[in-house]
Amino acid sequence: MLKYIDIHSHINFAAYDEDRNEVIKRTLENDTWIINVGTKTETSEYAVKLAEEFDEGVYAIVGLHPIHSNKSFHDKEELGSEGKPFNSSGENFDYEFYKKLVAHPKVVGIGECGLDYFRTLDPAERDKQKSVFRQQVELAIEFDKPLMIHCREAYEDVLEILNEYKLDAGEKLRGNVHFFAGSLEIAKQFLDLGFTMSFTGVITFAKDYEELVKFVPMDKIMSETDCPYVTPAPHRGKRNEPIYVQEVAKKIAEIKELNEEEVREKLVENARKFWGI
Repeated sequence: MLKYIDIHSHINFAAYDEDRNEVIKRTLENDTWIINVGTKTETSEYAVKLAEEFDEGVYAIVGLHPIHSNKSFHDKEELGSEGKPFNSSGENFDYEFYKKLVAHPKVVGIGECGLDYFRTLDPAERDKQKSVFRQQVELAIEFDKPLMIHCREAYEDVLEILNEYKLDAGEKLRGNVHFFAGSLEIAKQFLDLGFTMSFTGVITFAKDYEELVKFVPMDKIMSETDCPYVTPAPHRGKRNEPIYVQEVAKKIAEIKELNEEEVREKLVENARKFWGI
């Protein structure tokens, strides 16, 4: 019986090169499904390849992460460069390449895409991120797929761009804001757009998120790991895995003071309906 869905994982990253299949099989054997999320051409293509290798329970989201559209630093867990972190020169969004990936039946969304101003101060680089984000919004509308939004220190600009498309796109413009860390007012604006929000294992050890988790309606919330990052308690210090999404689900129930089993079922229902799996 399906018990959990990790809607945002990165088993396609180099952090799992030594035991990737074992991690996936262990996850599926524990009644948990996985959506692997791409961050650039290579990781997006690999997410699709992994989805193809399993009949059920492994899906893909493809797209270009905002930090990959500019010159930027990358840790070894993501792409690996002889086991060392490295700097990339940036990637342009190849619309035709991603169109081919999105046509695959196990690709359920576009992303992770959005804006990330955490280390990006140059106005030209921010403009490039906006251009790349708009192209992915247009791809999502063309294929009627949800967006997987990544956003750091740029929520207002993300909302501005989404609102540019909302009037014409209608219900075709939809998405999930992953690892949501904005204010209640920002959350309300995303909810008003019809977007959902997902939370990671950070909610198991940081109280800063409790007000947000309480605020987001149960039918607009999903659970994720963002593995290999932000491992939840009680597994802190270990590499994160999709199987640990159960800890996120438990914490959501605890914060909302709801029945754990009912919350678990609702999170699965939300994810299956939203991503069409």
